[in-house]
Amino acid sequence: MRLSLSIMSSIHLSLMIETGEDGVFTDRCPAFKGCHSYGSTVDEAIANIKEVIAMCMEEERPEPLNRFIGFREIEMPTGRVAS
Repeated sequence: MRLSLSIMSSIHLSLMIETGEDGVFTDRCPAFKGCHSYGSTVDEAIANIKEVIAMCMEEERPEPLNRFIGFREIEMPTGRVAS
């Protein structure tokens, strides 16, 4: 008797997570258009976006051109004089 092993493949997807003045965490997956979710904690937001990503993956393949490179912070003048 031979056992067959099923190996699931996986992909790595980038998430962008932000929080607003209301304290809600919003996240989006740029590999899919319109793929976003939210949660009251980072963990909740990530759990929610995983469900949304699963739905997106049923409809389309992730966009291969969207590859996460990194974040940079830049300084921009506000036009106001600091006092």
